[in-house]
Amino acid sequence: MTAPERSLTLRGRRALVTGGAAGIGAAVVRDLAARGADVTVADRDARGAESLAREVGGTPWSIDLADSAALSDASLAARLGDIDILVNNAGIQHVSPIEDFDPAMFRTILAVMVEAPFLLVRAALPGMYARGFGRIVNVSSVHGLRASVFKSAYVTAKHGLEGLSKATALEGGAHGVTSNCVNPGYVRTALVEKQLADQAELHGIPEEEVLSKILLTESVIKRLVEPREVASLVGWLTSDDAAMVTGASYTMDGGWSAH
Repeated sequence: MTAPERSLTLRGRRALVTGGAAGIGAAVVRDLAARGADVTVADRDARGAESLAREVGGTPWSIDLADSAALSDASLAARLGDIDILVNNAGIQHVSPIEDFDPAMFRTILAVMVEAPFLLVRAALPGMYARGFGRIVNVSSVHGLRASVFKSAYVTAKHGLEGLSKATALEGGAHGVTSNCVNPGYVRTALVEKQLADQAELHGIPEEEVLSKILLTESVIKRLVEPREVASLVGWLTSDDAAMVTGASYTMDGGWSAH
């Protein structure tokens, strides 16, 4: 498909991407905008959201998904009532053994990565149902299907997101709404780069060895996933070509989950 053809596929659609100012989220914003969608860039980094929204001709939304007061029914209804495509991408990570894991951090991770997606889906579905069309894409992880040490909250949250996605698929199917997960391995983002020092300390190895000995040890393809690769899959899942794809989890993990 040529660039001009691709730019027409989402013309007239309105999309919202959480964690949209950087990393995977920014790549998704650019991909959906290139397909013709009017994209809202939702991020707690207000300046980053404004900059990217200006770049793609979209709308910025400064929002901290850990702040339950900011996720009231009224505010979400106003933001998501006309959204056709919802991409739940925002995420945070904390690496620690379970016995030392801060319970407050555990709750925050679940709030951002499970509760907030539920509230956003809940707010978006009535409008999607009324229009007979909706695409919900949840940026999960290989950790939505597999576990790793020292990531109890992240693994728990991603497994929960998988369940929410499947339940949404079952309820939304009769209304023209699909819901799917994409499950990348380690992606070249700031979230992953921050883990290098944390993992080095926890495993007692030099930081330069973390990538090969820890992060990529289960992957057959020994490199990080690029954000644009994830965005391309997200973009396809939002298209008419993926109308029969729902309740699925698409791995992009270099063969990790094939073990």
